[in-house]
Amino acid sequence: MPRGDKSTYTDKQKRQAEHIEEGYEARGVSAKTAKKRAWATVNKMTGGGKKSGSGRGKKVNKAPARKGGRVGGKAAKKK
Repeated sequence: MPRGDKSTYTDKQKRQAEHIEEGYEARGVSAKTAKKRAWATVNKMTGGGKKSGSGRGKKVNKAPARKGGRVGGKAAKKK
């Protein structure tokens, strides 16, 4: 499986990445960077692509998705 292959991701994860990407683009981030950040966020939340098998499910960590907008920008704000 080559790097960047999204075949192991669920439909829900793909939808999440799409919505997150749209949010980044709305904030003025380039399309390429928005896509990278969106998949990084989904990976952080879900632990990457889902593997089959009983008992391998993990709870989704929503903290990375809520983090945006609250972190950073403090230096620019002071000016």
